[in-house]
Amino acid sequence: MDCCGIADHHIGNGVCGCCGALRPRYKRLVDNIFPEDSEDGLVKANMEKLTFYALSAPEKLDRIGAYLAERLSRDVARHRYGYVCIAMEALDQLLMACHCQSINLFVESFLKMVAKLLESDKAALQILGTNSFIKFANIEEDTPSYHRSYDFFVCRFSEMCHSGHDDVTDRTKIRMSGIKGLQGVVRKTVNDELQANIWEPQHMDKIVPSLLFNLQQVEDADSRSPSPLQATEKEKESPAALAEGCLRELLGRAAYGNIKNAIKPVLMHLDYHSLWEPKLFAVHCFKIIMYSVQSQHSHLVIQQLVGHLDANSKSAAKVRTGIVEVLSESAVIAAGGSVGPTVLEVFNTLLRHLRLSIDYEVTGKYDSTTNISNQIIKEHEERVFQEAVIKTIGAFANTLPAYQRSEVMLFIMGKVPLPLIHQALDMQKPGHDANRMIQLMLLKSLLQVTIGFQSKNLLATLPSSFLESLLSAALMEDAELRLLVIEILLSLIDRQENRHKFSHVSIISDISVLMLKVDKCSRQDTLFMKKHSQTLYRYIYLICKQQNNSHIHYDAIYAMLALISVELANEEVVVDLIRVVLALQELSLNNEDNLPMWSRCAIHALASAYLNFISQLTTLPAFCQNIQQVIETRQKEALYLLPEGVFDSENSIPQSMDKLEKEMLFLQSEISEVLAGSGYSSDRLGIPYIPQFTDEDRLSKRKSIGETISLQVEVESRNSPEKEEKMPAEEITYETLKKAIDGGAVEEQERERRRLVVEKFQKAPFEEIAAHCGARATILQSKLNQIFEITVRPPPSPSGTITAGYGQAQPRSVPVYEMKFPDLCVH
Repeated sequence: MDCCGIADHHIGNGVCGCCGALRPRYKRLVDNIFPEDSEDGLVKANMEKLTFYALSAPEKLDRIGAYLAERLSRDVARHRYGYVCIAMEALDQLLMACHCQSINLFVESFLKMVAKLLESDKAALQILGTNSFIKFANIEEDTPSYHRSYDFFVCRFSEMCHSGHDDVTDRTKIRMSGIKGLQGVVRKTVNDELQANIWEPQHMDKIVPSLLFNLQQVEDADSRSPSPLQATEKEKESPAALAEGCLRELLGRAAYGNIKNAIKPVLMHLDYHSLWEPKLFAVHCFKIIMYSVQSQHSHLVIQQLVGHLDANSKSAAKVRTGIVEVLSESAVIAAGGSVGPTVLEVFNTLLRHLRLSIDYEVTGKYDSTTNISNQIIKEHEERVFQEAVIKTIGAFANTLPAYQRSEVMLFIMGKVPLPLIHQALDMQKPGHDANRMIQLMLLKSLLQVTIGFQSKNLLATLPSSFLESLLSAALMEDAELRLLVIEILLSLIDRQENRHKFSHVSIISDISVLMLKVDKCSRQDTLFMKKHSQTLYRYIYLICKQQNNSHIHYDAIYAMLALISVELANEEVVVDLIRVVLALQELSLNNEDNLPMWSRCAIHALASAYLNFISQLTTLPAFCQNIQQVIETRQKEALYLLPEGVFDSENSIPQSMDKLEKEMLFLQSEISEVLAGSGYSSDRLGIPYIPQFTDEDRLSKRKSIGETISLQVEVESRNSPEKEEKMPAEEITYETLKKAIDGGAVEEQERERRRLVVEKFQKAPFEEIAAHCGARATILQSKLNQIFEITVRPPPSPSGTITAGYGQAQPRSVPVYEMKFPDLCVH
């Protein structure tokens, strides 16, 4: 025993004592690597012998490791830190050199020694142990380990990340070592399924907050670049830069099933430390996250944020605003993959929170079932939150393809609480304020979705149900809602980015200075206008009749007319737009709706500006000359009928507008004459525009041109400014009302008759159908023969009859559009 004690006493100096020769060879080789003075460092020659022995006899490697661990523990206890460093250097070299089947047992001893160093209160030892662990983490092992655990290292490195050492320099070094250690744990375990699962919540709840704690130490996180490549050298040496790099690496390695466990600690950290307000650090964190995760997983991050917003539905408005603004920033980064498969679910969540915020603002409490509110709700903070939600909806919409954006538009429009057609909201009715705010916010959201949306097929983008619902909102009494509807339509129609060129109603002397982008009207646009043009014209006309229109409303209407002319116009559309504008002029002249004098003048100014624009756009000299003559006359005698006299100087508005000379008005007959001379349809130009006011007219099938002429020619004199005689109003009697009511029954009978015809052709035998069609064909031929006989006769005289050469009166010919055709000829 005495000999052994002497040997142990001198072992640090390389003296084996009288029993040294009896010691195992591996111990003698280990002892020989330590010099007499620790300052001399590792004995390299003896280290080479120990390495050669370990490679030659790998079964001894675990014993070598255990003996080195024993020596290191003793030296740590005796504060012989020089020999501790030598032992760790030897362990590192053995670890790097040996890759055999017995390496696992050696690693266990190595990790025990690293843990021993990390448990020390000396900063130098902690850093030494961390550096050794990092070297070990970078080694790719040939054999798996089923029982190795890194729980201690996760805990210890996390503690080091939060070090509160008195010395600032040592504190920074310890924190940096802790971050490097966590990075080593991640690298060692993240890609090895047989290792401990580092993605489990108990590990992520320690790793992620530790990294965020150091990342938070940056004084101005928002001023830093989200890319580590742009960081300065000084920043790269800081704990914050290391933490950011480690977090990026961790998230970059996260698979689909691990995103949730990695993101949840971030959300909890921001909650616990109240970091949603201000939003700078939260935005910085999620920029790092969105740039780091794999692009196909980015929508999972968005879902986590949306779920967290749900969990904080009753939190303070500033907290919810911070979450929503982070959502907005994240959506921009994630681009096309930000929403993922559940598109409408994300928008539904945002719209639900928008409505909740409005309820909070109106009721003044978070819980409608109780009269006591735990928090004071500040209206201005809720307004900020609502604007943030609207902005976020727009940010998400910009990442969607066209077909999904159209779905979102329909989805939002379906949630707008609209009154029945022609039904005004009761301003005194309870809940009116909430309904109005919901309408306002949803329409603002819809406007954000439409901004920048360039649809190639408006017919698919704007179905009838959507367009009718949207336009019906334009007739509500609220002027702000009306303006939003017009702006939404402008965003959808403006696909060439011409909107800003028509920001104000004005007389443009030369439209070439606008540098308009004009493309030929496509087939899809033509079909859209054939289907919906009358609806658009009707609502433009009715919007101008509203009492509370302001300058910005007329600016928007002018932009609407101009953009339709540029984007969707063909010859027929141009003619119709001119008819609508002339009808607006007549509306202002007759003033049957008792519009304010300013509104009447504004309508005249609108007509002047548009006709000046369309005359130049059509490049017809005679048309331009006609319009310019009227404008010049107004400039001399009636400036209040031009934009500069109405919108720029309201003092020029007269008290009345009883009599206006024809020279001051745009006359439909003169415009029809000059346009007809250039090939435009004279028949259509001569028909004054009359909007349909009833739902039955809007829903009925489209009438032919002949029927339209026959219906509208009777009211031509009433709608022409040059005609002074007015037709008497139709007398409403009992018989008139009875016929109107019976019209629905007739329509129902017609629908049933058509159903029976279709059913007959679907189910009847072929022979019966052939015989039926043969009989109809014979009837058709006879009718056609009658038509041909009628068409070769001379036209009837104005009196309805023509006189033959012998003075005999012949019967009046029947016009084609009044003839009764067989059912098979009617389509």
